Amino acid sequence: MKNLIKIISLVVLVFCLGSCQEDDPSVGDIVAPTNILINSEILGVDSENPNGDGSGLVNFNFTSQNALSYKVNYGDGTSEMVPSGQVTHRYSRVGLNTYTVVLSAIGTGGVSSTATMEVSVFSSFDDLEAKQLLSGGAGSSKTWYWAASEPGHLGVGGSKSAAPDAYWYPSYYTAQAFEKAGSADSDCLYTDELTFSLNAQEELTYQLDNNGKTFFNAGYESVVGGSAGTDFCYEYNTVGVKNVSLAPTSVDWSSVPDPNFTSRGTVMNFSDNGFMGYFIGASSYEIISLTSTSLYVRVMDANNPALFWYHKFSTSPPTPSFESIYNDLVWEDTFDTNGAPDPDNWTFDLGNGVNGWGNNEVQMYTDNADNIKVEDGILKITAKVENGNYTSSRIKTENLFEFTYGRVEVRAKLPTGGGTWPAIWMLGQNFDTVSWPACGEIDIMEHVGNDQNTIHSTLHFPGNSGGNGVTESTTVATASTEFHNYSVEWTPDFIKFLVDDTVYHTFPNTAATPFNSDFFLILNVAMGGNFGGAIDPAFTASTLEIDYVKIYR
Repeated sequence: MKNLIKIISLVVLVFCLGSCQEDDPSVGDIVAPTNILINSEILGVDSENPNGDGSGLVNFNFTSQNALSYKVNYGDGTSEMVPSGQVTHRYSRVGLNTYTVVLSAIGTGGVSSTATMEVSVFSSFDDLEAKQLLSGGAGSSKTWYWAASEPGHLGVGGSKSAAPDAYWYPSYYTAQAFEKAGSADSDCLYTDELTFSLNAQEELTYQLDNNGKTFFNAGYESVVGGSAGTDFCYEYNTVGVKNVSLAPTSVDWSSVPDPNFTSRGTVMNFSDNGFMGYFIGASSYEIISLTSTSLYVRVMDANNPALFWYHKFSTSPPTPSFESIYNDLVWEDTFDTNGAPDPDNWTFDLGNGVNGWGNNEVQMYTDNADNIKVEDGILKITAKVENGNYTSSRIKTENLFEFTYGRVEVRAKLPTGGGTWPAIWMLGQNFDTVSWPACGEIDIMEHVGNDQNTIHSTLHFPGNSGGNGVTESTTVATASTEFHNYSVEWTPDFIKFLVDDTVYHTFPNTAATPFNSDFFLILNVAMGGNFGGAIDPAFTASTLEIDYVKIYR
C-alpha cells in the first residue's frame, strides 16, 4: 500500500500573447514557454482511498521550458503565483470532487502559455457548526462588524520562530478601543460589513461591503497605487460574492504554554482574493474562537510569514461611547426668553465685512428680528432674500466669554437651500493683534445646502488656511429635519469633533499650534461665498435653529 500517488499529465499548449510586438532588447528574446508538465500528488492515496485520505491535500510540481514563473488556478475559486513551480494546495469542498487546474507558465516579456488537467480529490473535513454560527444557519445570512469597542480588535504578533514565547496572541501591537476612529487615514475600517451566507447545500459564501474604501497595510499600498507610506484608507472595489471553504489548521497548538489558550482549529479560505476588511494580501484566516455573536481570527501576513494579524468581529455595529473629561458646566444659553439674544452672552457682527468676511460671502449681517430672534426656547438665525439682497445674522461671545480648553455642545437643526452656509465655530481672541490664521480657528460644524447631508469640521492655522484647513466630514441624513448635538472636545493633547457623541475627527494638538489660548464662540448663517457655493435662484429664506449652547470645563 502507498501513501500517495503520482498523476502526470502532459497537455496541449495554448500560446497566449496579447498583441504582436517586437522583441524588447531590455528583456532579451521574447519566448513563450513550451513543454508544460503538471505533476500532482494526492496525499493519502491507497487501495481503499483512491482519491486521498480526506485531507484534501495535493502536492503540485510545475515544469516548463523557458518559464520564469507560474500562475495556477486550482479550479476551486482560488489561484496564486508559484514562482518555484512547487506548491501544496488543500481542496476543502466536502466529498469527492473533480477540479480543472489551469496553469499559466509565464515567460520573458510577460508572454504565457497555458495548460490544463483534471484532478479528483476527496475531502472529509467539515465544520458545520462554524458555518451555522457564521451565517445564522442554512438559508440565512449574518453580518459581522469590527469589534471596535474591544481592545485588540486589530493586532499583530509573531510566528513561533519569531516569538517563541508569545506566538499565540498579538504580542507586538494591539489597537485600543476605537483607536482607528476619527481619522480619514483609518476610520474606514469601522464601516466594514462582512456578510456570511449558507445555502441549503451547506455551502458557505462571503461578501465584504467596505462602503467604497479599504484600510490598507502600508506594505500593500502598491496594489492601489498609493503613496501614503503608512496604513491608509484607499478607494477599493470589493464587490462580488466569494466562496468560503473550510480546512483544518496546520498549526500545532499543543505546546502553547498558556493553559487558557484554545483554537477552534478551522481555517477559512476565501476564493478570488477575498479578505476580512484589513488588506494584508491574505485570504486564509484561522478561527481562534467563534460564538453566535463574536469571531476572533488569525491570519499570516502575505509578505512576511513571521507576522500574524489578529481580528475581532461582532454582530453588533461599532457605536463608540464618548466620555468627556470636561463635565463642569461653566457657561450656557438655553434661549428661554423670547426676543433678541441675551446681551450678557452675545454681541453682533454687522455688515458685509471685508471682501465678504474674507470669503466672498454675499449676505449683509443685521441684528433685525427678521434675521435673528429667540422664540419658544429656540434661537433662530434666518438667512433671507429680498429684492435680490441677502441678509442674515452672526453673533459671538467675544469679550463676554472666552476660554481655553473644554467641551462645547450645541444642539441644532440646520437650514436648507443651495448657497446656505451655517456654522458653529470658534476664533482665537487675539485675532486683532496677530491676525488670521495665526490666531487659529476651530470650526465645530459647517454645512452647505449644496451638499445637504454632509457635516464638516475644520481647523485653520498657519500653513492650513483657506482650502488647506485640516478637515473631516461625516454624514447626517436628518441634519435639517431633526436636532443633533454638534460638539468639540478641546484639550492640550487633542481636539475631537463629534456628532451625537460619536467622534468622527481627531486632531493631535501640540504646543506648536495656536490652539492653546483663549477662544470665543460664533454662530452664523452665511450665503454663497467660497464654501457656500452657488445660491439657488429659487431660494427665499431658511433658518438655523439652536436649542442650546453649553460649555463645560
